[in-house]
Amino acid sequence: MYHADDYLAAYDIDINRDGIQQQRQWAYPRLFDDKIKRYREAVEAVEDIQTQWFDFSGSVVKIGRLGELSPDQQQRFEATLKTFCPWKKGPFELFGTLIDAEWRSHLKWERITPHIQPLTQRKVADIGCHNGYYMFRMADQQPDCVIGFEPYAKHFWNFQLMQNLVRQENLHFELLGVEHIDYYPQFFDTIFCLGILYHHTDPIGLLRKMRQALAPKGEIIIDCQGIPGEKAIALTPRQRYANAKGIWFLPTQSCLETWMIRAGFTKVRCIFASPLSVEEQRRTPWANIDSLQEFLNPENPQETMEGYPAPWRYYAIAQRG
Repeated sequence: MYHADDYLAAYDIDINRDGIQQQRQWAYPRLFDDKIKRYREAVEAVEDIQTQWFDFSGSVVKIGRLGELSPDQQQRFEATLKTFCPWKKGPFELFGTLIDAEWRSHLKWERITPHIQPLTQRKVADIGCHNGYYMFRMADQQPDCVIGFEPYAKHFWNFQLMQNLVRQENLHFELLGVEHIDYYPQFFDTIFCLGILYHHTDPIGLLRKMRQALAPKGEIIIDCQGIPGEKAIALTPRQRYANAKGIWFLPTQSCLETWMIRAGFTKVRCIFASPLSVEEQRRTPWANIDSLQEFLNPENPQETMEGYPAPWRYYAIAQRG
């Protein structure tokens, strides 16, 4: 199993190494929990497979070429890919197999990248990195390092499946949450926080922690689900929102910008505001699950199934100052 060298030894900076190591020791056993045993075993079944060919520059993360694997390897590899269904983030093309995930994640990346500082030689955080789709896209710009924060062990094994194949030395997966970002004071040049804030009970507190983790003049990119409206207000669902649990605050654009300003960020600007589309999040053969269309009111797609305003997405960029 491939693991990049521990980046903690590479930086003579005031990182909270003890805190990170303690979290690692606490989280490591989750990787071997019986509930995710099948994902670990699926990755182990193909850990002999590697490739020298990959392309992270386009909308599809491409690893390996069609025909590169032996028949036995191809059979084992396809079984491993199916184990990770439903694929939520993508698309990927792995040895010729196109994985059309529930989220067309490239659309978000293509909206963001024209507006951000190039990632070359920067230290980058990808908070809520899931299976690493955006980490691989970031790797194309040759950052100094990308640290993915993701507390769910299943997503670690999904990332590890690809990392075993391409062995990117500057990509690191930590079983940490956004609440641990302050273990890295003034460390990151760029922080991506995509689709995270509305899942937490204290969004402003988390924004403050992220600001602490940014280097001076560092840049943060926020993607937050929200609701339409002119006033700086946020919706708190009574129970579920679009059938999802764990949704706490859904801001308007003005509210999100206000949160960021109150957290101490400067040069706050919104670069994208639009209703979430069923073209961007939808059911596919690789994610044969209910998706956005099933969670909207069939008689009025401007509302969720619970009667709340249908979701918007807001992308905002700011600096530490």
